[in-house]
Amino acid sequence: MTASGVAPGYLRPLHPLHAILLAFPLPLFLGALLSDIAYSATFHVQWANFASWLITGGLVLGGFALLWALVDLIRGGAARRKSRGIYFVVLLAMWVIGFLNALVHAKDAWATMPEGLYLSVVATLLALVASWMGYSGFQHRETR
Repeated sequence: MTASGVAPGYLRPLHPLHAILLAFPLPLFLGALLSDIAYSATFHVQWANFASWLITGGLVLGGFALLWALVDLIRGGAARRKSRGIYFVVLLAMWVIGFLNALVHAKDAWATMPEGLYLSVVATLLALVASWMGYSGFQHRETR
């Protein structure tokens, strides 16, 4: 407590189930990126298939994390709305780019390059940012 009776800011962690759901998109999208890199180097079709399955897994589990973030945004107070809103937008952007990437990977393996590789890079970076934001907690300015 400070002299004004206001406690300094604190970090509010994610709910444990939300944290578990958030743990999956980054490694799955990263695996898809690495599979796309392997495909671009070898042109073995199985790498494109691996990427497609990894993207699907990232979308399914990332979708549940996105849904949880939406509910948390709606239920949260006004003090948390801005930071939770940014977190939700990053997760939404990750999911949308991942979905577009899944559509690109649904084409013939040869036709996925280079768009699939670029979308995998963007989806992986967005998953990294979302994970960083989620696991670092959300800072509150002051608490009464």
